[in-house]
Amino acid sequence: MSFNIARLKKGTENFEIVINPEIAVQAKKNPDLTKDALVHPKIYSDAKKGDLASEKLLEQIFKTTDPIEVAKVILRDGNIQVTAEFRKSLVDQKRKQIVSYINRNGIDPRTNAPHPVTRIEAAMTEAKVKIDEYKPAEQQMQDVIKALRPILPIKFVVKDVEVVIPALYAGKVYTQLRQAGKLLKENWGDDGSWNAVIEIPGGIEEEFFDLVNKLTKGDAQVKIIATRG
Repeated sequence: MSFNIARLKKGTENFEIVINPEIAVQAKKNPDLTKDALVHPKIYSDAKKGDLASEKLLEQIFKTTDPIEVAKVILRDGNIQVTAEFRKSLVDQKRKQIVSYINRNGIDPRTNAPHPVTRIEAAMTEAKVKIDEYKPAEQQMQDVIKALRPILPIKFVVKDVEVVIPALYAGKVYTQLRQAGKLLKENWGDDGSWNAVIEIPGGIEEEFFDLVNKLTKGDAQVKIIATRG
């Protein structure tokens, strides 16, 4: 297991904890994970030397000697020391999340088609988008989109899809199609067929159509009846 150090400097004093960086990054935003982020439940003045911080200083500065409570403050306000490789993996992970969101939810308003992943990635490179490895992807989304719009026209829409599934497949595909989007309305026919309107993210129209055709072997009616921005 890889681990590293998180450090907080208070005046002339250093306070350090030995951490699992994968969990520590999450614990920075979710203090409930702090205990799991600690490799050793101890507060150090110099972790590499194994020198423990004095309890007197902990009480004076943090108002507690509880290592978990002190660690919460160190993770929240201090610096997490990680390798360049690990930092890059965090950036890559968040970049993929942002690209996936834009690909699934956004369209090119000139063509009403989704932007391919490769086009979004190229635009991010051209716009010199910077990804914060510690900030959740959803909190960076608006800044990224703002940076991309001069290069990549983006419109976020949802589409209402009407599906008519023959009785032969209705019972089998019902759950999967409901999970693919937001069910707006449905009706079961006397013949056992299922008629529904499902709201889907604008960028997954082709993916949704392919899913319906695959599940029903092409024996279904499916069409876009509304696009809303």
